[in-house]
Amino acid sequence: MAGGWSKDGDVQQQIDDSVQDELERARRSIPRGESAHECDECGDPIPEARRQAVPGVRLCLSCQAERDRRQGPGGGFNRRGSKDSQLR
Repeated sequence: MAGGWSKDGDVQQQIDDSVQDELERARRSIPRGESAHECDECGDPIPEARRQAVPGVRLCLSCQAERDRRQGPGGGFNRRGSKDSQLR
């Protein structure tokens, strides 16, 4: 590549790869199996409505919200360097 410029296809491939990685991460976090009757973290009962709505749920709503807050957004990083460095 002359002058260090990337091809449009390279940029699109990077975007596609990042989206695919995020989809795979989200799929891994989906609960599976039978729902728990009590929260795995705090031991509080998990309401039947939540157990029915989220098959395989293991955490009460409070603990799940706290876990989601700690994990933050999934991606947020560019796997191959910053966008600016690729556009130079």
